[in-house]
Amino acid sequence: MAVALFVLAGFLLVEENIHRAVAGWGTKMQIFAYLDGNLAADAAKPLLIRVAAYPEIETVRFVSQNEAWESFKKSLGSQSGVLDGLSAEALPASFEIALKPSARDPASSAEVVRRLRAERGIAQVDYPQEWTEKLDLLLRSIESAKWVFGGVLLIAAFFIVGNAAKLAIAARRDEIEIMQLVGAPPGSIRFPFVIEGLVQGLVGAALALLFLAVLFHLASAALADAFGMFNMSQMRFLEAGMAAMLVLLGCSIGAAGSFFALRRRM
Repeated sequence: MAVALFVLAGFLLVEENIHRAVAGWGTKMQIFAYLDGNLAADAAKPLLIRVAAYPEIETVRFVSQNEAWESFKKSLGSQSGVLDGLSAEALPASFEIALKPSARDPASSAEVVRRLRAERGIAQVDYPQEWTEKLDLLLRSIESAKWVFGGVLLIAAFFIVGNAAKLAIAARRDEIEIMQLVGAPPGSIRFPFVIEGLVQGLVGAALALLFLAVLFHLASAALADAFGMFNMSQMRFLEAGMAAMLVLLGCSIGAAGSFFALRRRM
């Protein structure tokens, strides 16, 4: 029970944190439209207004050649000396475009890029298509694996609890026969076994969450030391509602496994 719930909770934890990371990256993902070098200065503003009118676009910012040059030099830091002899004309002016949250999926962003590339005055358009598609595929894979592996293990846990109940019945056969002889109702005989299965599920869920919490904190610390960009403010453990759902699931499987085993044996 603990292993099954640990695997299921692990998938839920990974999926939740990846969803949060993707949502955060989505707000930072931008489309860069580089303007044609031959575009007249007075033609850039009408083009900016036309692009800003796209229903999928949230904001558009014009980046001049000088601004792009200064930003590029700043990014090089102490190695900016390699740019000596070059001028701001080496970089094109561009539009930095942020999409609305509803248009950040691969299909919508690809449609925006297609329309931008058709605009006169825009020479090149760059956007993180490959990353958005890979992240979308990763999320779908994790969600599918969660239900496949989690479901198989929970079914296995159900039968394990049922077998444990059968062993408990066999070990207490004499007591059960005595209770039946004195006229004890079936419910009063079955009830302690169901409670035992419920407790097994509760303990299994508690152990699963405990082990997962320890592993989560160790992994967070290791990632923080290794990469520096991961920390506890970016990663979150399972929310209280999700943890309570896992505990309830464990108790339900434990009680149900014992109940159905008892129906077949008594």
